[in-house]
Amino acid sequence: MKIVQVQFSPWDKKYNFINSDDLTLKVGDQLIVDTDLGLEIGEVTGFLQEPEEKTEEIKAVVRLANEEDLSKIISEDKKKAAMVYCQELIEKYSLPMKLVDIHFALNGSRLNFAFAAEGRVDFRQLVKDLTTHFNTSIRLTQIGARDEARVNGDCGHCGRNLCCQKFIKDFSSITSEMAEVQQVVHRGSDRISGMCGRLMCCLSYEYDGYQDLAKKLPPIGAKVNVDGQRGEVLSHHVLKQSVDVKFPGEKGEGYVVVEVDLNRHNKK
Repeated sequence: MKIVQVQFSPWDKKYNFINSDDLTLKVGDQLIVDTDLGLEIGEVTGFLQEPEEKTEEIKAVVRLANEEDLSKIISEDKKKAAMVYCQELIEKYSLPMKLVDIHFALNGSRLNFAFAAEGRVDFRQLVKDLTTHFNTSIRLTQIGARDEARVNGDCGHCGRNLCCQKFIKDFSSITSEMAEVQQVVHRGSDRISGMCGRLMCCLSYEYDGYQDLAKKLPPIGAKVNVDGQRGEVLSHHVLKQSVDVKFPGEKGEGYVVVEVDLNRHNKK
């Protein structure tokens, strides 16, 4: 069974469809698929041999989208007008939510508004007003800060466009341990957080490499012999492959700290 993963919006989840006609597909292709709400156009984001969860019947891919299908996609002007109207209602009811994006179903049967909020929002009256105004099914989807950044876009600390907007398809878990291993925690949360306020995705890019290098260093607190002197490892310089070692001072008074290059000493 050949499964195609399709996404209708950059902030929406991925849905599985069967490639029953064995179409030649690649990531980024636009497809017409059969959904519970009718035909819809979506983008290929990946492939699976088997569905991860067999909880419901998987519908089939209808065909590759053609020019006529693509011409039915709602224009940016209409999207902007719908966003403006929804934002006016949000302000009218003083709702604690930030409108991010909107998705129109291909046949106009549903509008899906994406929003960000710190907690739960009672938007029942908002949905009623939107349903009356657009005379169609309305759905509101709460998204996370990282998905919001992907939609809005910006520049990262590196000066380039955000990775999540350029090529990241699946958000991986970014942990404080990644920052600790790469010795950037001391820079402060502002320096290692992205525009979304979460830890930067790029902390995962070199994490495995730093882990491998760190394994080559003696643990902090270990007793080591350096040029005939006994000392204690205080800290690591992972990329330089060196460690700071504390040695007793002359005549037993105080101590001195020396950076020891392991590459140089291992060659001896």
